[in-house]
Amino acid sequence: MKRHRNAKAMLSISMIIFGTLGPFTRNIAVSSGELALYRAVLAALLICGYLAVTGQRIPFKGIQKELPLLLVSGIAMGINWILLFEAYQYTTISAATLSYYFAPVIVMVVCPFLFRERLTRRQILCFVMSTVGLVLIIGVENVGESGNDLVGILFGLGAAAFYAAVILLNKFIKNVAGIHRTLLQFLAAILILVPYVVGTGGTRLGDLDGTGWGCLLIVGLIHTGVTYCMYFSALKDLSGQETALLSYIDPLVAVIVSVAVLGEPITISQVIGGILILGFTLWNERSS
Repeated sequence: MKRHRNAKAMLSISMIIFGTLGPFTRNIAVSSGELALYRAVLAALLICGYLAVTGQRIPFKGIQKELPLLLVSGIAMGINWILLFEAYQYTTISAATLSYYFAPVIVMVVCPFLFRERLTRRQILCFVMSTVGLVLIIGVENVGESGNDLVGILFGLGAAAFYAAVILLNKFIKNVAGIHRTLLQFLAAILILVPYVVGTGGTRLGDLDGTGWGCLLIVGLIHTGVTYCMYFSALKDLSGQETALLSYIDPLVAVIVSVAVLGEPITISQVIGGILILGFTLWNERSS
């Protein structure tokens, strides 16, 4: 029971940190592909340094059977980042985020078949109402009628599919510690991101000023290295439905940060959406 509560706390905290990513990325003057690559590299270096200082080694002999799953999930993570950042290039942030957050829908539908998890009426209601709240928060008013918007939404849905794949694949990985799992997945993601960055214009680190470098280090070390360790450590102790519902904390925090830090306006519908997400998520957690 205590382990389960700790897992929920870690996942919730990681979602809160993920939600604060926006203000930092806006100060990093590199392409989306580069930012994804630097995130993975900095996070991998942080974890390698920690393992070296603490004298820990990855037990490759004990995890050989799960290495393929680790590599596939890491590659899925890298593709997920690429598709999401590409979605931002073609359509609005609202449309891209709305399509991207169909990932919990995919997880919710697939989990009963893969893990034989029982989907209760209460969970269905909580999920539906949380989804309604998410739609109200993000909104679709800014989605235009151009072909680029459709391409962006398709990229967002593709990112959602790969994000769901990361969650589901990690449910099959049982015998790998969270920090080892995260490092191996970052290394696999780097294998995908390096050729993508090279093929789309190379690097522009020289364009960063002091603020850009500071924000890049925070994004890579805190938002990625530390937070993903917490995230993947929590996944194995939570059901797919719990993971899907708690994932809604991310967009909720992102909206709050956009108003309080970036000074962006908020509408009544967004306030109602936030109440729906928070209220029904807490209701489901309390009933559990």
